Amino acid sequence: MAGVSELVTGEAVALELRPAKLPSRALAVLIDLVVAFAVYVAVTMVVVAATASLDDAAAAALAVATFLLVLVGVPIAVETLSHGRSLGKLACGLRVVRDDGGPIRFRHALVRGAVGVVEILMTFGVVACIASLVSARGRRVGDVVAGTLVVRERVPTGQAAVVPPPPPWLVGRFAQLDLSAVPEGLWLAVRQYLTRMGQLDPQVGWGMAERLATDLAAHTGAPAPSDVPPAAFLAAVMHERQQREAQRAFGAAGQGGFSVPGGAAPVPGNAAGAHAGYAPPSAPVAPVPPATGAYGGPSVPRSAPDDGGSESPATGFVPPA
Repeated sequence: MAGVSELVTGEAVALELRPAKLPSRALAVLIDLVVAFAVYVAVTMVVVAATASLDDAAAAALAVATFLLVLVGVPIAVETLSHGRSLGKLACGLRVVRDDGGPIRFRHALVRGAVGVVEILMTFGVVACIASLVSARGRRVGDVVAGTLVVRERVPTGQAAVVPPPPPWLVGRFAQLDLSAVPEGLWLAVRQYLTRMGQLDPQVGWGMAERLATDLAAHTGAPAPSDVPPAAFLAAVMHERQQREAQRAFGAAGQGGFSVPGGAAPVPGNAAGAHAGYAPPSAPVAPVPPATGAYGGPSVPRSAPDDGGSESPATGFVPPA
């Protein structure tokens, strides 16, 4: 995995997410705390009035339960259901995402909330401020432990990087691939490469794609198919991963498209943009018997025979000369 760090920083592949700065994060936390304490005071008054006949031990236990429910449980639930947007973050245009830019889940919100009790509530935010100032991306301790990042969601239109779609003939080919062992850092490197591949020198971009494809195949336990260009392989596996994320989050995966960070519209699966660095075959294709491969799925389309009757793989991605 040493190559991943080099690919991200050494090859100047810029991160498309904009980490939030400390002032905007502090304002968002302040708004959340004001609302949470207002609700806590109101709930406490109602509980005290309704349980005035309880003994001291029961009243103390109820007070602790109310504190944990309102000041810890409710923020965790809100952050989970809103996919990283609390009331304060919504007002400041911020959002909590995973390290790779994807939406957070309950476990991320739970870790952030649990650590936040110590670094925000019990220390009045001193620990969180120090950690944010020390961190290169402004992350507090809860973000580091949970593997999350607070980013600016309101960015100028047109500046959000879009992950190009894979060639249509690769969609669904890696549906049986096990992606559970792929680390978030590698997903981030793949996403960064795909969004910046059009800006790279062809030789450099091809080498980066090969290294990323090798790392990705090593974590999936199956070799990368030799008949698929490395950039197209990365795009297809990223597409498959985002389809699974959408299915887990919303109960149904999109057909022929996938979500992109920053709120950009989904990209059709059959779109073939020049910026993707590859394109589906433009000539009519003729079906050929599927070859046995590690991934299975549909065979790779081949271009129509030329005058000499030979056929060549229509991968749509030509390696640099």
